[in-house]
Amino acid sequence: MRRSQLVAPFGVGAMSVLVDGTSVITAGLDYWFDHDQATTLDEAEYQEYDWRLQERLHVSGFRLPPDHRRGSKDGDNRNVGLRVPVLRFPLWSFCMYCKRLERATLTRKVAHICPDAKCQSKGYRTRMAQVPFVAVCKHGHLDDFPFNEWVHRLRYPGCSGPLRLKSRGGGGLEGQVVACDACGKERSLRGIMESRTDPGGVEHTNLSDQLIAADDPYLCTGSMPWLAEPASACSLPMRGALRAAGNVYFPKVESSIYLPPEEGGISAELHEFLRHPGVRTGLGMLREFVGIDITPAKLRNQLMKHLSPEVLNPHSDDNLMAAYLEYLGSDSDTLANLNSGTMEILTGDDEWRYPEYMRIREEPQNDYLAASDPGVDHGLARYLARVRSVDALRETRALRGFTRVNDDALRLSVGKHQLRRHPLPPEQDWLPAYVVRGEGIYIELDDQTLSEWERHPGVRSRAQKITDHYGTVASARGLEARALGPRFVMLHTLAHLLINELVFTCGYSSASLRERLYVSDDPKRLMAGLLIYTAAGDSEGTMGGLVRMARPDNLAAVFRSAVTKAAWCSTDPVCMDAGEKGQGPESCNLAACHSCALLPETSCEEFNRFMDRGLVIGTLADPELGFLSSLRG
Repeated sequence: MRRSQLVAPFGVGAMSVLVDGTSVITAGLDYWFDHDQATTLDEAEYQEYDWRLQERLHVSGFRLPPDHRRGSKDGDNRNVGLRVPVLRFPLWSFCMYCKRLERATLTRKVAHICPDAKCQSKGYRTRMAQVPFVAVCKHGHLDDFPFNEWVHRLRYPGCSGPLRLKSRGGGGLEGQVVACDACGKERSLRGIMESRTDPGGVEHTNLSDQLIAADDPYLCTGSMPWLAEPASACSLPMRGALRAAGNVYFPKVESSIYLPPEEGGISAELHEFLRHPGVRTGLGMLREFVGIDITPAKLRNQLMKHLSPEVLNPHSDDNLMAAYLEYLGSDSDTLANLNSGTMEILTGDDEWRYPEYMRIREEPQNDYLAASDPGVDHGLARYLARVRSVDALRETRALRGFTRVNDDALRLSVGKHQLRRHPLPPEQDWLPAYVVRGEGIYIELDDQTLSEWERHPGVRSRAQKITDHYGTVASARGLEARALGPRFVMLHTLAHLLINELVFTCGYSSASLRERLYVSDDPKRLMAGLLIYTAAGDSEGTMGGLVRMARPDNLAAVFRSAVTKAAWCSTDPVCMDAGEKGQGPESCNLAACHSCALLPETSCEEFNRFMDRGLVIGTLADPELGFLSSLRG
């Protein structure tokens, strides 16, 4: 498993399958850096920092998932034997021959052999397979499916006879039957995944309401097996789910494009200097007792207590002060924010993206964010205000929690509680993250042309359809409604169309490119830009092909080809006509489908929702409605 996959999609609380077929769940952060006594743990090797993301998530830093090492010939045992532990889950297993169900333990390592007399009498030594069913709730809890309770229709069954999971034929769950050998009771699994919402907005699930009776519901046990924590009562209904289903785990990942706290920032050498454990110790003490008001002399004296002259002397006083400010963040408010209470955090927040938007436009030149102005093609000057060739960027992605059942909003405090059994104070807290370095193209639309287009009644009407569709979904789930304006829908769709074209032009895989939207209608933070960049942390991230496409002649060809292909989807007129009523995830797309605009979900910030080709290239009824209709040819 790649280290990046331990942040998403196989982070804490997620299930995966090992090479031997065992289904496991990734353990909490408390157990990630446990090591043998013979191993020297050097945590500094795994530490990463991004002052903006640290302030946003109220942590002191981030850690890369540990990689497993077997030791070196030179006797260096640092970080040897580190593992990311996993626990066996689900605990129920069944025999493919006699269909017997048996329950194991979280820490069982060896294969479960069927103990049934039927198999043993025939000389079988059958390795039991884990069941595909689990039970989940909207609070993120996860438990084994209650087979014993389900078949006996009791919360605390008195019968302890052997259970069997039999197949009676049929294509659905109605053909899967749980049977008890002792009492002879049987019950189908039909409907265990279904749910409904009553007129009062209260959710009901078949598993909770039908296990015993609707007036005596079987509610969530509050189980969190990835933390090996005793279950605590939960007031929500439970529902059955397939362990590999997409709704069992929705990771909440916050990302940040690195920005130096000051203009010019600090060099890569100073970043490596900050990673030294002695530097972190000295600066941590100064942050706690002194804060931002410190002289260069006092800073150097404090660091001399923890560092050798060979490490400290090559750096000037100015560089040391810049490194200290980098450690603190942009200003003294960071200290207050670090120790403040947590709050709701929304990925894609206008205020969060605005500093990145402003910095990229200014053509920064440093080790972690470098951009230049290749110019804008004359034929696109009416639509594009500026283009930036982003030659280098550094992105940090951190896991802050997860949801189950639905991809709902998640409070930061709740998410952190999911990740570890024993919470840490903010000055010691960390989250798992990984860092990718790559390149990209930044494109910004012309504000005057965009404003004129947005005032068109037909444009506002199509965007309002998407807002209404999402409003219905949000109301049913108790989420906050979103105002999805024309500029957001159009820019989001344009980003997808360009990525699909760049895949063929540059030779990148579709999953290696990613969008980052800078969109806002707030007069204080007006934004209308998009960044397409390499999302993979391997060689595809720095090959230079994407940067080369920012040249005026290359970008013009990409734009025209993308618009021309978008003018007619291979499923049209069905795609365009179906879009009038909504299609795709939660019916939150209009004219956008897998044949024209959708991308791998790792490349899209909105899970392939909120798109409409009609706002880019026009509709069949009104070809001039789109922002780029004149480029259709």
